[in-house]
Amino acid sequence: MSHKLRISLGIVAAAISMAALADKPITYPAKGQSAAQQKKDDGECYTWAKGNTGIDPAALAAAPPPAQPVPPPAKGGQRVAGAAKGAVVGGLVSGGEDTAAKSGAVVGAMAGGAKKREQQKANAQAAQQQQAQAQQQQQQKMATYYKAFGACMEGRGYTVK
Repeated sequence: MSHKLRISLGIVAAAISMAALADKPITYPAKGQSAAQQKKDDGECYTWAKGNTGIDPAALAAAPPPAQPVPPPAKGGQRVAGAAKGAVVGGLVSGGEDTAAKSGAVVGAMAGGAKKREQQKANAQAAQQQQAQAQQQQQQKMATYYKAFGACMEGRGYTVK
């Protein structure tokens, strides 16, 4: 995995953690509940929402992002294969001239290198897409948990924003 890809995945993981914390609903005591009562209700609603949704926001925020399969590295040998094909084609076209075969080898090597770069780019894009999907799934889980948490707190007389 390239260094740039590792850095971007790390940034995405940090963003996931921050986004999860940013979406937590704010609760206000609407019926004169004390700070101690609000803390107690908050803990009980945390447990209730966790039990009903099966989602633990503390575990999601602390856990590393889901492991994504590392895309297979681009197969090697594209340049060599391209050079060999180019040399053969160049030699056939020219009737066996050495210069044409060398030129064909150079062109073939360049084409093989370009193919390898495209393959590496496609692998990196696939890894980024998988990471984005994992992030979206985690955000959906957190939204589900917070909806349940908010419902519990509203049921106990709090205003939830």
